[in-house]
Formats: sequence, C-alpha cells, structure tokens
Amino acid sequence: NAPTKLMKQEGYGRGYAYDHSEDEAFSGQNYFPDGMERQQFYAPTSYGYEAEVKLRLDRWAALRKAKGTR
Repeated sequence: NAPTKLMKQEGYGRGYAYDHSEDEAFSGQNYFPDGMERQQFYAPTSYGYEAEVKLRLDRWAALRKAKGTR
C-alpha cells in the first residue's frame, strides 16, 4: 500500500498482492531476485508441532504450484 499520494503516483506498492485479500489468504508472490530459484531454508521433521508446520508448508507449495509461481 502507498501511504501517501506521492508514493502512489510513483508506483509504490504496484503489483503487490496482500495475502489476506487473496483466496486462502495466500498470494504466492515470489520475493527472490529474478533468476534466483526458491530455496528451502527449513525442513520440518514429522515430530510434534513440526508435523503441523510441514503440512502448512506443503499446502503453500501446492498453492504456489497451482498459481504458477515459483
């Protein structure tokens, strides 16, 4: 969002999709630089709460794939 009229005129926030306004509250936007593949920085185990985290990360990966984002 552009907090001022000038910032809006300058294009601040153009192309940004607010996650909570999207289906399933997930935009799938990619914030990695162009040409840089998505990297995995965390691999949850199947133990305890990490199993729930893994389900969520897997769901986001599926949504990202369905939206055609990387």
